[in-house]
Amino acid sequence: MRFDVVTIFQGMFDAYFDESIIKRAQKKKLITIKMHNLRKWAAGKHKKVDDKPYGGGPGMVFMVEPIYQALRTIVGRGLVPRHGGGRASTLRDRDTRVVLTSARGKQFTASDARRLSKYKRVVMICGRYEGVDERVFKYLVDEEFSVGPYILTGGELPAMVMIDAIARQVPGVLGKRESLEEVRGGSFPQYTRPEKFDKWRVPKVLLSGNHKEIQLWRSKHSK
Repeated sequence: MRFDVVTIFQGMFDAYFDESIIKRAQKKKLITIKMHNLRKWAAGKHKKVDDKPYGGGPGMVFMVEPIYQALRTIVGRGLVPRHGGGRASTLRDRDTRVVLTSARGKQFTASDARRLSKYKRVVMICGRYEGVDERVFKYLVDEEFSVGPYILTGGELPAMVMIDAIARQVPGVLGKRESLEEVRGGSFPQYTRPEKFDKWRVPKVLLSGNHKEIQLWRSKHSK
């Protein structure tokens, strides 16, 4: 599976994607993450990607043209902008999905992670500042996501969260498939050595070796 990330802050991703499960998944070629600097497609000497909003208001808004040009390059012939009204259905390529990270977007869930993992390619546009030109949302992207009911400085952290959640669904990325299944079923209390610390003991059932009883205990205590 391939992820393409369009951002003006590429350096924010380096440390996270070069560690742990995501690093191993890339090394095993189970996933590919390609970073794209949006300023590459900006015009003018200063490579400006944002401007003041029409109608007034604080802050700056990402312009539509650099994002359009970026997608034309990254997606190529797969990019078919909608020219009519209503919600965009950007791509005719069934293997690709274009996502915008935005504070006003639908809250990203485990169900979305599983669904997006079925695509061969996910392109993520990291929103920034006070927003993105509405024409990006209406005509160029397939979905708009947030990662919670709060405001972040930009879309880079949400993009990392989403890539991590989606990548975990790709077969082979996790060491054991049951690790994914247990997370889906809910979280339960976990214990490890020592069996006794101060006055705190590990529940006896977890030491019994009776897998059926252990599973029942875990189901009962799942959150």
